[in-house]
Amino acid sequence: MSIETRTFTIDRDNVSLGEAVFRALCQALENGVYRAGDRLREDEVAQRLNVSRTPVREAFGRLMAKGWVQPAGGRGLIVRSLDQNDILELYAMREILEGAAARLAAQYAAPAEIAALRDIHARFASGEGDAAELARLNRLLHGAIQRAARNRYLDSALADMHVAISLLGSTTFAAEGRPATAAAEHGELIEALAARDPDRAERVARAHIREALRTRLGMTLTA
Repeated sequence: MSIETRTFTIDRDNVSLGEAVFRALCQALENGVYRAGDRLREDEVAQRLNVSRTPVREAFGRLMAKGWVQPAGGRGLIVRSLDQNDILELYAMREILEGAAARLAAQYAAPAEIAALRDIHARFASGEGDAAELARLNRLLHGAIQRAARNRYLDSALADMHVAISLLGSTTFAAEGRPATAAAEHGELIEALAARDPDRAERVARAHIREALRTRLGMTLTA
């Protein structure tokens, strides 16, 4: 699918135009509208979002500061590709953050939130859907845990983490056997949350991310 046919939109509600463009571009990266190696141009993004080039230029500066894009030859930016060192650093921090989210969620999640997690897990574990659908359900599940943690500073850190993870491209659920092991790990994590056991929840969440890293590195080596 070409970049031109991948759509994304802007939400201008209660934020500056520069912030709205930045959020739209972050969402576009996370959703695969722009992928590693794709070029970003001010005029093209401005036209697609129906804004002037000034807020786009501001958003591009913030994307560069995050390390998600880099200058391309000539004009514009290019979406970064992450190497193995980037992956190791990223997953080391992801393990810490996801562990913290699980610990807090075990303390603060409402019964309705636990029930919602069980529903998402049931859909994930059903074996239906392709790798992309499993990745979508996985984002829903981890997002629900994040919200249940009730910590806006953690929200901000994890939001950046999700964008960075998207730069890796293909999901680990494309690897043979990973959907089944991830389903088992999700189930164990939800039970720890339901039992209000912060220590166990953090331990399971961190082990889950370590297993995701092991799968990711295996995919990288065989690519």
